[in-house]
Amino acid sequence: MSGAHYGRAFAALQEGCPSDWAAYTRHAFVEGLRSGDLPREAFLHYLKQDYVFLVHFSRAWSLGVVKSETLDEMKVCAGTVDALVNHEMALHVQTCAEAGIDEEALFATREEIENLAYTRFVLDAGLQGDFLDLIAALAPCCFGYGEIGLRLADEAAEGTQYADWIATYSGADYQEAMQAVGTMFDAAIERRLGPDFLNSPRWAALQDRFTTATRLEVGFWDMGLRPA
Repeated sequence: MSGAHYGRAFAALQEGCPSDWAAYTRHAFVEGLRSGDLPREAFLHYLKQDYVFLVHFSRAWSLGVVKSETLDEMKVCAGTVDALVNHEMALHVQTCAEAGIDEEALFATREEIENLAYTRFVLDAGLQGDFLDLIAALAPCCFGYGEIGLRLADEAAEGTQYADWIATYSGADYQEAMQAVGTMFDAAIERRLGPDFLNSPRWAALQDRFTTATRLEVGFWDMGLRPA
């Protein structure tokens, strides 16, 4: 287990799919970031797809504002959209610009099938389900990258070419944002399902949302390793 702690609900969901979670957070792509051996072409392919992913991910978090029941839920969802659109995506723009890929080209990137599957699954969770369905589907990406970032900050090879990526997700800004999301998620679940939410009739469905999104994360890394 990493040093990441993002709340009771996330911990329970993570423990509900241990093999899928390990396949995601210790994927060969991730280990390539850690060692610095990931081919640059694979990283740029991933970044282009991830830029488009974040566009749709931001739309999904915007749905969280619509589905919110409290002001705190609205603030966290709106703040996350701001962090994604105005900060996290800047890393992609900067790195790709250094490789001669401008932001207009990034935005026009053709989505791979794995990207389409994942983003539409998350959007459908928000459109078809309620606030908890949406957050359960969003959680693996948010918390997984935080967990990966913290581990790689400790384990990455010195001077790795992926230091900027690791610093983004291990840094205080991202980690504090994930702590806020985790606290909000716990409060949202208790508000709707009660403090004994693990025994709620709805828990299995939320676990399924989380587990499916985790498997889609594995597919996204697989796509990153596949030549464009």
